[in-house]
Amino acid sequence: MINVLESLGNLPVTTDVLSSLFPKIKGKNKKISELEKAGDIIRLKRRLYVVSPDVSRQPLVTELIANHLYAPSYVSMYSALRFYGLIPETVYAMQSMTIKHSRTFENKLGRFEYTCVSKESFPIGITQVRHEQYAFLIASPEKALCDLISASSGLNLRYKCEAETYLEEDLRIDMEAFYKMRPSLFREYAAVGKKVNSINTLIKLLER
Repeated sequence: MINVLESLGNLPVTTDVLSSLFPKIKGKNKKISELEKAGDIIRLKRRLYVVSPDVSRQPLVTELIANHLYAPSYVSMYSALRFYGLIPETVYAMQSMTIKHSRTFENKLGRFEYTCVSKESFPIGITQVRHEQYAFLIASPEKALCDLISASSGLNLRYKCEAETYLEEDLRIDMEAFYKMRPSLFREYAAVGKKVNSINTLIKLLER
């Protein structure tokens, strides 16, 4: 049994996939319940599970899980900025963007937050992080910053000095890394996304 589950690795799987591993067993829902109680699998949400790292011998990847938990989506905002090492603070929720309704999920692995973004701006600046056996979607640093600004209620960066203060004091972002960001991605986002004036202010700061 353990070897069969181990073959799934750290990829989230549905109850149908789990059931297919035990074709000779009747009462497959009961079997899945037993696996969960034994700690062999972890419930992410209804009908979606991931094999315990003690069984799969592979670490769980919260970014990968976030992509599967509510799709289509990609990791962004504080979570992406932290992933790239651009901000120092620990992020206690995995933040993602989606074209679906905004939602939040909580399970044994933590809190997963999804914020709605327009279909037009969704594909801009998404990058794929690949490992040997899996890959996940995450915003580029530029896109993560655009998403964060757009989702921040009441934030309005009218002047370069305001943008600089926001980046340095509020986000405590690595400014050296910021000045290496691509203005073209900010322009692409500003053409279809929200908070156009604030994004344009960032562009002016980049091109100082």
